[in-house]
Amino acid sequence: MKKLLFSVCVIASIIAGCSSGDDANEPGGTTDSFDRKALLTNIADNIVIPAYQSFSNDMTALKTATSDFETTTDEANLVILRNAWIKAYTSWQSVSMFEIGKAEELSLRNFMNVYPIAAADIESNIASGTYDLASVTKQDEQGFGALDYLLNGLSDTDMGIVEFYSTNANAASYKKYLSDVVDRMDDLSDQVVNDWNGSYRDTFVNNSGSSATSSLDKLVNDFIFHYEKHLRAAKIGIPAGLFSGSPLDSRVEAFYKGDLSKALFNANLDALQDFFNGKHFGSTATGESLKTYLDFLNTIKNGDDLSTLINNQFNTSRATASNLNDDFSSQVRTNNSLMTMTYDELQKNVVFLKVDMLQAISVTVDFMDTDGD
Repeated sequence: MKKLLFSVCVIASIIAGCSSGDDANEPGGTTDSFDRKALLTNIADNIVIPAYQSFSNDMTALKTATSDFETTTDEANLVILRNAWIKAYTSWQSVSMFEIGKAEELSLRNFMNVYPIAAADIESNIASGTYDLASVTKQDEQGFGALDYLLNGLSDTDMGIVEFYSTNANAASYKKYLSDVVDRMDDLSDQVVNDWNGSYRDTFVNNSGSSATSSLDKLVNDFIFHYEKHLRAAKIGIPAGLFSGSPLDSRVEAFYKGDLSKALFNANLDALQDFFNGKHFGSTATGESLKTYLDFLNTIKNGDDLSTLINNQFNTSRATASNLNDDFSSQVRTNNSLMTMTYDELQKNVVFLKVDMLQAISVTVDFMDTDGD
């Protein structure tokens, strides 16, 4: 018999979440017979670990390009370094949702990709030569956002940027800060990869129950939190001014590079949809996933498979976003309505994922809403 989703969740459910009558997260609650361990195995072995390994490789390449630029500081090596940064930044979009295990312990996302960055504080760090990048107060002075400033924001021309690292009176300090930021990012990524390749992989897969602390419950919450807060809100809603009342053109990802923001959005959107479908990283193959879980439960909403509705909404969001300028900062200044239209399409999947899907698989929301959505 088809499992029907009853329309009992009111608007507040989008904030607090809702669950089916038999909550598998509560003592005595019932569980379905879906093989959660098979799903976790596919996620670990075919998605998370290879994605993190690829990202780590790109970080190693970025570190090498940084060293080459320090040794031979010219425009040609700046371009090579910038391209390595773009590749690693794009690669980051495939792993940024996995804030679990060592990544959660390190608060990886907050050290790798806070934006907007504090340019004045970065300059102060460079001038003083005294800073602790491990401090939580320095999260907006490092990571990909800081590299955006250091590689794209110091001057309007490549020649001008190179001068900061060559003929500027403080050139050695600029080089050191650049190197310190990249070294820390590389170290953090190595710690996460080593943890997954060590004991954490088995810990993750074997924690296949249905409690609030099980791997699937935690990872599904991370997935939805990332979709809602870091894709929908941070990349689109905040720059569009949906939480402030007016557009904020400086709050886009890769602000100083400009024309990279759309590419980063698309890469993250693709990674999130691929995760939902259990698509193997770098392959067309698929395995057990949230989609197959919903299909196993025959979850129907308004006469359609919920998994189909979710995928269709991913695709509609992507199609709407295709009309956006490559530079989101320019987009909010020239035609912000296209940003708000993209946000509206993304928001529709918040309901499907956060209310309907969680109700079907008996997972409870474990994070609080603070942005008024």
